[in-house]
Amino acid sequence: MTTDRGRAPFGTLPDGEEVEAITLAGRGSIQARILTYGATIQSLLAPDRHGVLADVALGHATLRPYLEQPQYMGSTVGRVANRIAGGRFTLDGQAYRVPVNNGPNSLHGGAEGFDKRNWGLVHSDAATAILRLVSPDGDQGYPGTLTVTATYSLSGEDELSVEYLATTDRTTIVNLSNHAYWNLAGEGAPQGAMGHLLTIPADHYLPTDATAIPTGELRPVQSTPFDYRRPRRIADHVRDAADEQLRFGRGYDHNMVVAREVAREPRLLARAEDPASGRVMDVLSNQPGIQFYSGNFLDATASGKAGRLYRMGDAIVLEPQMFPDTPNRPAFGSLRLEPGDTYRNIIVWRFSTSAARG
Repeated sequence: MTTDRGRAPFGTLPDGEEVEAITLAGRGSIQARILTYGATIQSLLAPDRHGVLADVALGHATLRPYLEQPQYMGSTVGRVANRIAGGRFTLDGQAYRVPVNNGPNSLHGGAEGFDKRNWGLVHSDAATAILRLVSPDGDQGYPGTLTVTATYSLSGEDELSVEYLATTDRTTIVNLSNHAYWNLAGEGAPQGAMGHLLTIPADHYLPTDATAIPTGELRPVQSTPFDYRRPRRIADHVRDAADEQLRFGRGYDHNMVVAREVAREPRLLARAEDPASGRVMDVLSNQPGIQFYSGNFLDATASGKAGRLYRMGDAIVLEPQMFPDTPNRPAFGSLRLEPGDTYRNIIVWRFSTSAARG
């Protein structure tokens, strides 16, 4: 039964540990539900231009699908989000191997990444949930004991934010993000998300090889299907077989380069709009890149909260982060975290509405 703090049981893990759901309702019109399992966004209700609420975050109504059909739905991914080529990197002259779980590469921290952990609930109130996870030294092959907090908050400006903070007792690498799948028409809407208008203020993107590892090139978006500097309908190019990069990913699964350095405060990385409902979502973060994924591997094997099968293109993912395979690409920057320092990624999802288009 839900308590006065919006907390409710969400199921029991095989080891008997309880998973909780925390409902956040701020002064604005949006409402979010956060799971301790995976520090996950399970739902987000947002109004359309007529004030009608819909759940715009893909997810499951019960715990079992999160365990049996994991697809990173709304989850926190780490210790290193995105891919590490060959599951290998070198830090201070020492070679490390981490689990390979995506073809020849490591993805989102490995087979037992942070998305598959039941985080501890440190605090919750009407508009905030603070979750904590301790990843021990050697976890999934990574050095150092990493202590992570994820603070989800609703503000009165119709925005949900998460602030990821991490500290370590030994030099390590960190790249955390959130892997929410969004469909601004509603997670059960039959039209999917490919009709969304997307804007990403990136002059370059990172082309990849056939295994989704960046080649090292920062390629200009000008005159390519990756030019989203002005609003563009995703469906116009997502199936463009003439573009090798779209063939590699079966659609978009690429990091867009908005900046080259981490900023002190969040800046706009992407804007998505569903013209039919008028729902608009701005994604802001202090991170320099955003992974744009067009739901290419949703294959109708999992059903969502509305009882509909999730299919290719039913949602988009916009993950603010450092660039993929940065540990093996010094030109991309560094994921290095030292004892005494604090890693920070703050992500803001800001919701509004647009007028009907003529």
